[in-house]
Amino acid sequence: MAIKTEILSYEADGLTMISHFFVEESVAGLRPGVLVFPEAFGLGDHAKARAEQLAALGYAALACDLHGSGRVISSVEEVMGILGPMRQDLTRTRARARGGLDALLTRPEVNGSKVAAIGFCFGGTMALELARSGADLAAAVGFHSGLATVAAQDAKNIVGKVLVCIGADDPGVPPEERAGFEKEMREGGVDWRMHLYGKVVHSFTNRNADELGQPELARYDASADARSWLEMLALFDEVFGRTPVA
Repeated sequence: MAIKTEILSYEADGLTMISHFFVEESVAGLRPGVLVFPEAFGLGDHAKARAEQLAALGYAALACDLHGSGRVISSVEEVMGILGPMRQDLTRTRARARGGLDALLTRPEVNGSKVAAIGFCFGGTMALELARSGADLAAAVGFHSGLATVAAQDAKNIVGKVLVCIGADDPGVPPEERAGFEKEMREGGVDWRMHLYGKVVHSFTNRNADELGQPELARYDASADARSWLEMLALFDEVFGRTPVA
């Protein structure tokens, strides 16, 4: 098995995005493409590792830059100051997501009619907003992602299937936000599903989440991590056909 990695640079929302493309060279022919949007701090090892996992399964995966120039931000306050306006001005969030999609579609390995977007934390929000924009995605998947939007009416534009995997005790995604998302999906006529994991909070897919030192807010959970990944793969089998590499 030989996974090839390349840097893909492109412009989005006035920024130069430095993203990482992963593909397994031994897989013949075109393969489904998957966008991987990172957590709020930017494109770090977590999202890159997930993209590499997808490549090993036979997908072509693009781990997408979030803040431009490959920047990873360590300060929670700085990140919140950046993301707050983006949540209100969805043209910016969607532009950054769309830039990744357009870059992925330039790749000769990718079957342009079979593309999904996944994301973690704010990256999951990006995947959902890309779907709400009407992008031609077979699936959008959010792991411990924010579900609220200022443009709930755009759910009608979603053409693919939606999966969100949420910690039932995540203080950042409370029950009322989950209920609002359910209402949005119903009214938009979306094919959607939500998985809740009991005793699980935010960032449950990230092994480094415990370093934050706030276990009531963010904490890795191996069981929820494994279960949610399998749910995503099952959805991919549903929308793409059998996983390219068994």
